[in-house]
Formats: sequence, C-alpha cells, structure tokens
Amino acid sequence: MFSRVITAIATWISSGFGSGYANVIPGTFGSGAALIFWWLLFQIGVLSSIESQIALSAITIFVGTAAVGIVVRGESSKDPQWIVIDEWAGLFISLIGLQPVQWLPVLVAFVAFRVFDGTKVGPVGWAEQLPREHGIMADDVVAGVLTALAVWVVRSMCSL
Repeated sequence: MFSRVITAIATWISSGFGSGYANVIPGTFGSGAALIFWWLLFQIGVLSSIESQIALSAITIFVGTAAVGIVVRGESSKDPQWIVIDEWAGLFISLIGLQPVQWLPVLVAFVAFRVFDGTKVGPVGWAEQLPREHGIMADDVVAGVLTALAVWVVRSMCSL
C-alpha cells in the first residue's frame, strides 16, 4: 500500500503535475506548464530573489531525479515522453535572473531552451547518455544552463 502511494506521488511529480500527459508535444506542453507555475510563484512573491530562483531549480532537480528514479524502474522506454519534470527543472534554470515583466527575455529563454533540449546539441546529448534518471534529468539541466548563458550573453550585448 505505502509503495503504491509513493509510486503515485512520484508519477505525479515526474509528469510535471499532469502536464506530461498532453497528447501533442508533451515536452513543450510541460515547459509551458512550468512557465505558468514560475509566473505564479513570482506573482505571490516566492521568487523575489536570485537565491529563491536557484533554490527552486535545485529542489526541482533533486525531487525530480528521485521521483523519476522511482517511476523508470517499471518503464520499458529509456525516456518516456510523459516524464516532463526534467523540462520543468531545465526551464527554471533558464529563467534564473529573469522576471515576468521582462517578457521578451522570458520568451527568448523559453524558445532557446526548447531548441537546446530538442536538438541535443553537444553537452546536452552527452548528458543524456548518463544512466536512467540521471540521463533523463541531466540533458534538460544542461540545456537550461546553456540557455541561461545564452540569454545572459544576448542581454549583455543588446537591450533585451
């Protein structure tokens, strides 16, 4: 009984609180749900500092990795599409230092993250080769870091 409850909670977390069950492009849908959640957290004052944004990213990585580790034991697919907590973690990293009122950098970060995650360029693809839950989470974490760096460079070069 207890293990079924743990598995159900891990499944709910791994699915991005249900956002991974979208029939079409679940990764993008999950990233969109993460963006809405991020925006809501900003509105209620939870993400008022860079430190709180980093903490959100770290907690999502830690809890997400644990949850994915529980659910992939019974999966036949290496990276089931319905698991999108990795997209949540990567997007949260992508948005560190941004605020919702800065809609253009937020939009650029969202699109860049989806491109880095979708193309699996360089270190993103390498991170994906890690075993099980570590590979599932790591490629999106790396994509998030690359996105955050790219957004920072673009913002420092122009008035974005």
